[in-house]
Order: sequence, then structure tokens, then C-alpha cells
Amino acid sequence: MNTAALASPIQAKLETPSTHTALPETQPVAPYWHTALFAGIFFTLAIAGAVLQSHAKAHPESFGQTRQMVPLYLSLIAMEYGLFAFVRGGIGRRGISVKQILGGDWSTPRKFATDLALGFGFWAAWMAVLASWNLFFSSSAAVSVYTPPRRPLEIMLWIAVSISAGIAEEFAFRGYLQRQFGALTGSRWIAVILQAVLFGVAHSYEGWRAAIHIISFGVMFGLIALWRKSLRPGIIAHAWTDIMAGLFGL
Repeated sequence: MNTAALASPIQAKLETPSTHTALPETQPVAPYWHTALFAGIFFTLAIAGAVLQSHAKAHPESFGQTRQMVPLYLSLIAMEYGLFAFVRGGIGRRGISVKQILGGDWSTPRKFATDLALGFGFWAAWMAVLASWNLFFSSSAAVSVYTPPRRPLEIMLWIAVSISAGIAEEFAFRGYLQRQFGALTGSRWIAVILQAVLFGVAHSYEGWRAAIHIISFGVMFGLIALWRKSLRPGIIAHAWTDIMAGLFGL
């Protein structure tokens, strides 16, 4: 039997040379004005988060009440895929595909299993980093606008939020921004640091300790993407980190 004749048109399209061409490290993947706008959005989010956190600390009783988490989770999913769409629009202006930014492939079960194992291994390594941090520094208490998911629908939506964050944020920061900063500075190592700092800025309203956690997370996952030339293990690790944090507080 001629198995080539059974290949789907979609698979054939994905395997065209244009989607497999490696991107030069010095090549910007989007216009720089697009990157400036991206950074501006996250600085704005950091300011908005700081205002909200300040209000939560000033009026903790209002944040201790039961909140409707389903609409919040749905809005978070929409925001994550809005981020994905924004970045996709930027790279599209340079004729670069999502697959080129994503890197790697799952064309065989072995490749998928390798990335899956690496993803869970990186999650375990991140847990070790946090445990080491907590040996020397106490966690800073903060009033949160979130409550952990409890009902089945909330749990399902939290898992969806976590997967969305893993895909969109790794695509945006370790894929898009890291490549942009690499082209701008001429250094892959500076690029890893810069994307991690911007990643932490959006969470700075939670306090300097939380910001350092997020920056460390960004550096670690930036190095993973650099080493593997793929976002896939990082996406798995990121999503699993968020799932476990939301469901079990890990």
C-alpha cells in the first residue's frame, strides 16, 4: 500500500519547507513597534494590578467574600488567547509562522514522550527551586482577588486557564520576545534575561518576592527554550505548574 497517498493535506502543508526553516537568531520576528506596544501593554497591566492589590489590602473584607470565579476564569482564557492572537499578528507581518516560533515536532510518539518527560522534569526542578527559596525567605502574604477552584466546573475551567497560559505565555515570552530581544541585542543570553524581566514586571504588584519568583521562572524556561530550540517542553511544564498551584497550592 502506498502510505504517502494516505497523508492528509493538512499534514503535507505543515511539512512544507517554509514552516520548517530555522529562523536566524539575528532576524527580528516582528516589527519593533509591535514589541514596544507589547511591552506597553504589560506595563499597563502591572499598574492596574498594583492599584487592584492596593485596594485589596485597604479593603480586605471586600475580597474575602465569595466571588463568582467562572466569569473570571473565562475572561482569563480570553485574555490568554488574545495575547496569542496579538503575537501571531506581529510575526505574521514578517511572514513567520506559529510553527517556526513553536519549534520541535511531535511527528512520532517518541518525540512526544520525550517532551512530556522533559516538561514534568522541568516542573520538578522548578518545585526544587521554590523549596530552596522558601528555606531562606518566608513567603509574603498578599490579599488575592482569586479563590482556589472548588466546584467541578471551576476545576475544569482552571485547568483550561492553565493550559491557555502555558501555550500563550510561552509563545509570547520564550518564543516571540526572546527572539526579538536576541535580534535587538545580538545576545541570546541578554534576551533570556530581558524577556524574564518583562514577564516579572506584569506580576510586580504582588510584591518584590513574587516578582523575583516570576523572573526566575522566566529565566529558567527561557534557558529550556534555548537549549531545546522548542517551546513544547516549557508549555507542558508551565501548564502543569499552574494546574498544581491552583488545585493544590504547590
